[in-house]
Amino acid sequence: MTQIELDITGMTCGHCQTGVAKALKTVPGVTDATVDLKTGKAVVHGDVDPQTLVEAVVEEGYGAQVARG
Repeated sequence: MTQIELDITGMTCGHCQTGVAKALKTVPGVTDATVDLKTGKAVVHGDVDPQTLVEAVVEEGYGAQVARG
């Protein structure tokens, strides 16, 4: 199992945070996902292609990219 960190943009409230977390958790292969509204970070655990995670967040209406370093 791997851990992938994403930078999320466009979240402004708890509803946004919940929506992003729900979108990430529905991706096949994800075992857990936590989203921090204040830092704009998401941490995802599971065996999944990072690009698939980005696409799930974008489909939810937010920006996302794999965090560097």
